[in-house]
Amino acid sequence: MRRSVVIGCAGYLPENIVSNSELAKQLDTSDEWIQSRSGILKRHIAASNELTSDLAYKSADAAIIASGISVLDIDLIVVATSTPDVTFPATATAVQAKLGAKNAVAFDLQAVCSGFVYAMATVDNFIKSSQYDLALVIGAETFSRILDWDDRSTCVLFGDGAGTVILQAEIGNGDLNDRGVLSTHLHSDGRLHDLLYVDGGPSSTGEVGYLRMEGKEVFRHAIEKMSSVTIEALKANNISADDIDWFVPHQANKRIIDGTARKLGIAMEKVVLTIDKHANTSAASIPLALWTAMSDERIKTGDLVLIEALGGGMTWGSGLLRW
Repeated sequence: MRRSVVIGCAGYLPENIVSNSELAKQLDTSDEWIQSRSGILKRHIAASNELTSDLAYKSADAAIIASGISVLDIDLIVVATSTPDVTFPATATAVQAKLGAKNAVAFDLQAVCSGFVYAMATVDNFIKSSQYDLALVIGAETFSRILDWDDRSTCVLFGDGAGTVILQAEIGNGDLNDRGVLSTHLHSDGRLHDLLYVDGGPSSTGEVGYLRMEGKEVFRHAIEKMSSVTIEALKANNISADDIDWFVPHQANKRIIDGTARKLGIAMEKVVLTIDKHANTSAASIPLALWTAMSDERIKTGDLVLIEALGGGMTWGSGLLRW
């Protein structure tokens, strides 16, 4: 069967780094308060002239160079983002133009923090169906643009960044030993809309709006739903948590990650954490974490990697892949 195999991965983080101490100068908060509640030490914030497409392009270009492919061979670009450059056209088309990938089809996908998992599932199905052979899966966000910087309960939690994974069609045997995406599992529940949302938009207020969150409820649903969708991936592939080499969760909150790993029985030594350095970069967090763990040679070819995320909507999902 056709598999979607990872042949490249890279990330990009804006140069501007904002520490907790710097935020404490303008907010009623402290480094200790932020760390104890989230595990975050700092975050990267895009410059005023940096667009989401710029971040996405830089991560994609680095991944393309690292993989050695030609941009003209790319036939699909999917950008997961909740912070597009403009209402339309799709940010993915701007990335396509900047890359010179003129033979690709490009579109955006919006599932907030679950966006990268949704995008990977979408691309995997395109590749499995033989419609496309070589694709960029990009998570890119400039969440700093939709934060209320007077709200200490939300603005300290997020950062900007982008990550790209390149998937290429390869023929596998159809078993667990294949490289590539082995399964994906997606869910949503629109009844939970008000737990995490932005209070604006073209059709409602005509303005961009700010991020709003019911933190305690999101925390509760995150551990429950991310655990269940991870178990779903394990059962679908007839494996246990012990078989996983690396657990790469959405980097929303260290307490959520710790609670999920504990509930699943996954040793913390197998968990990839970037929340301390990157904060929550929404759809970019999983590809940035993959890039980080690949760059420091934790994730190696052949490793079994489990990803999962939960985001506004509410959306959640997981994926199992062999690197």
